[in-house]
Amino acid sequence: MWSFIKLVFLFILATIVHWAFASIFSYWGMSVNMILAFAAAFCTVLKPACGYPAAFICGLFLDFFGTKLFGNNAFTFTVAACVVYDLSSRFDFDAIPPQMVTVFGLTFFGGVLNTLLFWWFASTDMWPGFRSLLIGSVVTALFAPAVFGLVRIVMGKGSFSRQV
Repeated sequence: MWSFIKLVFLFILATIVHWAFASIFSYWGMSVNMILAFAAAFCTVLKPACGYPAAFICGLFLDFFGTKLFGNNAFTFTVAACVVYDLSSRFDFDAIPPQMVTVFGLTFFGGVLNTLLFWWFASTDMWPGFRSLLIGSVVTALFAPAVFGLVRIVMGKGSFSRQV
């Protein structure tokens, strides 16, 4: 039960951080997706039975605020969770470079995938722009080690964690 409460706390913190960063960096035209960094961190710390639903719920939360296509972020975050779990056997996510590279790649990939989903299913163009997506991916990647460290510290060695 305590692990679930900590996970809910981290989800609430992720939504606040995402909102704050998206608001602040939008003034400079950057597409920052901090909740995706939290979802990736959840997948590196939590067992797959907990990480996949956590990533899905993070994406679904963003979908509630979308106006065009419901479910695109939930799908994108679930695909991102699949990528992180696949990479976890190859990368040591305790090190900072794999965290940053993975979050950079997932943020950029997520922006492209969301754009394609909008184009395929809603016949609309929601491309944030290459510069915005690239710089936003870099900014998100720079904050990734702090997010991964926070998730690892808060979740610790609990029943949801891979390190029991």
